Amino acid sequence: MTKSRMRSQELPSLLTQSFRAKFQAYQSDPSLAPLYMLGDAVEVLKELPNESIDVCLTSPPYWGKREYDAGGIGLEADFHEYLENLSLVFAEVQRVLKHSGSFWLNIGDAYKNKNLLGLPWRIALSLTDKQGWTLRNSIIWHKVKGGLDNSKDRLRNIHENMFHFVKSPQGYYYDIDGIRSAPRKAKVVNGTVVSATGVTGIRYKRKIELSTELSEVEKENAYSVLEEVLQQVANGEISDFRMVIRGQHRTTHSNSQKVSGRAKELNEKGFYFLKYHPQGSKPSDVWEILPEDTQKRQLHFAPYPIDLCKIPLAATCPPDGIVLDPFCGTGTTMLAAQLFGRKSCGIDICQDYLELAKARSESVL
Repeated sequence: MTKSRMRSQELPSLLTQSFRAKFQAYQSDPSLAPLYMLGDAVEVLKELPNESIDVCLTSPPYWGKREYDAGGIGLEADFHEYLENLSLVFAEVQRVLKHSGSFWLNIGDAYKNKNLLGLPWRIALSLTDKQGWTLRNSIIWHKVKGGLDNSKDRLRNIHENMFHFVKSPQGYYYDIDGIRSAPRKAKVVNGTVVSATGVTGIRYKRKIELSTELSEVEKENAYSVLEEVLQQVANGEISDFRMVIRGQHRTTHSNSQKVSGRAKELNEKGFYFLKYHPQGSKPSDVWEILPEDTQKRQLHFAPYPIDLCKIPLAATCPPDGIVLDPFCGTGTTMLAAQLFGRKSCGIDICQDYLELAKARSESVL
C-alpha cells in the first residue's frame, strides 16, 4: 500500500463522501469559483462521471524531491512504483476526460546513483503504449534561470517537460487561432505591396526572369501565381510568403519526391510558395517561462507558474469547459482557469494546500 493510499484512509470519512454529488451540482452552478475536493486523487476521481472534464492540467509531485505534510505520491522507495501510481491516476483521468478533451502533464526528472532516470518520457511512453493516449506535443519548459546547482560533473538543468496528450486523435478541441502571436502587417510603398518582412516580389520576378531551369511556360505560370500571392498579401489574406524556385532554392525539408510533396511540386511546376497565416504564427514547443518566485510560495515548495497554464487553457479548453487538476496543490491551475473564465475542479491530499488554494481563488472573484 502506498503512502498516498494510507494517508487517504486516515482522512475523516465525511471529507471523502459524495464527491459525485458535489461535482454534479458544480456542473450546473454558473459560478467560476473552483470546486476543491480533499482526498487521494484516484479515490476522488473514481466518483466523478465519465467524460465530464474538458481539460486536465497538472504537475504531480516529483519522485524523491520533497516530503509534503500529507504524504502521497513521490515518496515511493522505487521509481517504478512511482510511475505505476501515476499511471493509476491518469487512467482515471482518461475515463473522466471528454472525447474532445486534452491532458497536459508537467513532470520533472530525477537522478539515482548519478543516473538520469528519464522519468518524464518513461511515463509518457507508458501512457501511449499501455493506456492508448495520443501524444500531440512534447514541450520544453525553459526556466530561463533555473535554480542553484552545485554539481561538478554535469551540466546545469534549467528545463522541464510538458506533454500534451489527447484521448482521441480525431475531434479534440483545439483553438489554434486563440494562441497565435499577432503578425506584423503588410503595407504598400510607392504602389508596391510589401509583406510583413519586406518581401515585395521584385526579387522573385528577377529570379524568374533569369532562371535557366524554368521553361517559358513555367515562367509565365510563375509570374501569374506570384501576382496572385502579392494580391493576397494586399488583401490581408496572408501576412507574408516565400517563393521557392527550381534551380535557385532548396526544398524546405527534402529533395526526395518520395517523402516530400514540396519536392514533387518543385519538379513538376518549377516553383512553390510558403504562405504565412494572416493571424500570425503559432507558438513553438519551447516555452521560456520564469519559475514561481521562491519568496511567494508560502506553504508549497514547488508550485508551477501561472504562465505555464496559459497556452493549454487558451488552446484546448472551450469557453464552457471544466478544467481538472488532480494534484492541485495551492491552486495555480484553478487560478489560471478563473482568469480565463473557465470552471475548474482541484483535488489534493493536503488540507492546508486546499485552504490556501481557496483563498487565492477568492482573491480574484
